[in-house]
Amino acid sequence: MRPIIGVTSQPKQAISSSGSLDSHVIGHTYTDSVLRAGGIPVILPPIANEDVATLVDRLDGIVFTGGGDMDPGRYGEEPHPEVRKVNPARDEFELLLVHEAKERRLPVLAICRGLQVVTVALGGTLIQDIPSVIGSTDHGVIGDAVYEAHQPITIEAGSDIAKAVGKTELMVNSIHHQAVKDLAPGFRAVAWADDGVIEGIQHEDDEWPLLAVQWHPEFLGDNCDEASHRLFEAFIESILLSHPETDWTPHDATIGC
Repeated sequence: MRPIIGVTSQPKQAISSSGSLDSHVIGHTYTDSVLRAGGIPVILPPIANEDVATLVDRLDGIVFTGGGDMDPGRYGEEPHPEVRKVNPARDEFELLLVHEAKERRLPVLAICRGLQVVTVALGGTLIQDIPSVIGSTDHGVIGDAVYEAHQPITIEAGSDIAKAVGKTELMVNSIHHQAVKDLAPGFRAVAWADDGVIEGIQHEDDEWPLLAVQWHPEFLGDNCDEASHRLFEAFIESILLSHPETDWTPHDATIGC
């Protein structure tokens, strides 16, 4: 038996027999990472608000994935000209997912936009455009470079992220133009890029297994990065620790690397 992991999706146009079709998709790097670590990924499209609690009742953990920007109105600001790919349905669904996960102390791995969704859901705010607000241009590397670690970060010793990856100094990829500005109540920053941009956060509730990072371990893990594999494994292990009576199947070592 393996834990069932909800993986949030993003709206995109997909080519079908009818032509271009509005779709809910997610890259295989996310689902492969969950499979490799020992979970069964289930892709989550936005659903009606009244059904979110029922959905979460059937999950063992949630991966909040990357994607377009959140609507700045969600944290009380007017949109910066560089805000892009806002999807109100996705925002609404994922904000509700965060609250349901927190209420249940359901294990969460939040990646890039996912970290930002957790922040906004629980009362924080975002830097809407890093280059124009703080002047740094080091966070927007795209293309084939997403599979390579190019940015140094520092991780707080003893933090959950440091325990997961086994390091306090790490090279990561960086594929974002937004970041945490004001932390939500109950959170602290535990990882930073050299320019001060927050790269990881942690909640004060030790009973809520939450790993939240601004970089993209799913891409690095596809390139056999051990620290990225350990991050997903730590997420799955947090589920197993909360269900010691369950006979879980070991992780799937057949998914590359």
